[in-house]
Amino acid sequence: MSTFDKRGESFESRFAHDEELRFKATARRNKLLGLWAAEKLGKTGADAAAYAGEVVSADFEEAGDEDVFRKVRKDFDAAGVAQSDHQIRRTMDELLATAVEAIRTGT
Repeated sequence: MSTFDKRGESFESRFAHDEELRFKATARRNKLLGLWAAEKLGKTGADAAAYAGEVVSADFEEAGDEDVFRKVRKDFDAAGVAQSDHQIRRTMDELLATAVEAIRTGT
């Protein structure tokens, strides 16, 4: 195997690893977002955990974060929870940073 082949294989391996970490961080973020939203919706215990699972599942509707945002936005609107689009998106960004850090530190 040439040096060029080894280098290409290394890049492919790194890309796969990065994509796996991105997937894990996004799933963790969505769970944290679901728990945050559940609290705003007045859900606790098993109901909050079940709602967080619904938010995680919502991410599989389409690529990107819009499906998750729409789920939370729709549920907040239906329940009369006063949160702006900006606040929801900011919370999503903050929780993604929290999730990435938790994965990096192994917590």
